[in-house]
Amino acid sequence: MLAKTFLLRNGLVSRCFSSVTLKTLKVGDVLREARVFSSDDVKSYAEVSHDWNPLHFDQELARKSGFEDRLVHGMLVSSMFPRIISSHFPGAVYVSQTLHFRSPVYIGDEILSLVQATALRETKNKYIVKFSTKCIKNHNELVALDGEATAILPSLEMLHPSPSE
Repeated sequence: MLAKTFLLRNGLVSRCFSSVTLKTLKVGDVLREARVFSSDDVKSYAEVSHDWNPLHFDQELARKSGFEDRLVHGMLVSSMFPRIISSHFPGAVYVSQTLHFRSPVYIGDEILSLVQATALRETKNKYIVKFSTKCIKNHNELVALDGEATAILPSLEMLHPSPSE
């Protein structure tokens, strides 16, 4: 069995390609991933982005500003979309993303990110795919952010379909 193991920040994930039946992406397919953002995630993102807005670090200021707690950077939350796409389609090129920030995400919130194929077009042996994108908070259907993304995929064959597929 041919296996590749990737060390991710949250632990080991083993992908066994030879024993997995590949699935072809089609319009309507949904890819998903859940994640809880930590204080360390927010700090690491701030170090890379240089976004040190105190709403991400000062609980008292965040509350005085009308929030329940410290905020996770919206762009950090939205980074789940290209991660989902590239994990299913290695070599994918992310070409656009629109975002609408609907509800704040707080450190410790569980975020379910959904990426749904809405249009597919073949061009020069590659595929241009448009996706609707959405992040939902804490299993309560409250949308934290949504939008649309476009990616160029080398193939429509998914390496590992989501568990619900």
